[in-house]
Amino acid sequence: MTDEPLDRWAARRQGRLRKPGELKAVTLAEGPQRADHVDPGAPRMILEWDGFAWQPLMVVEDYAAARRVLMPPAESAKADQTETTGPVTGRNPLAPGTGRHRKPRP
Repeated sequence: MTDEPLDRWAARRQGRLRKPGELKAVTLAEGPQRADHVDPGAPRMILEWDGFAWQPLMVVEDYAAARRVLMPPAESAKADQTETTGPVTGRNPLAPGTGRHRKPRP
C-alpha cells in the first residue's frame, strides 16, 4: 500500500471538518436532549463553532426564533416582490392516463 501525499490528505481532512462560524441550536428544557419538534415552545441556545469548540452566542425564545437565526431569508429574494402562482404547465397530473396505477377502463 502506498502512502497518500500529505497535501492530498490535508485537503480531504479539511473538507470533512466543520467550518468556523457554523451555528446550531440546543433546547434549554429540563430532561434529556430531544428532537426540536418535541417542545417547540422551549427556549433555545444558539451555539457557534469557533474551529475548536461550540461557544454560546445567544438565547432565543422558541423553535421558530431559532429557525430564523439559523436560516435567515436569502438576500437575493426581494422583499417587495410578490410571489405569483400560475397554471401548471405540461400534462395535468390528475388527468386520466394509462399508468399502471390507474384503474383500467371498461
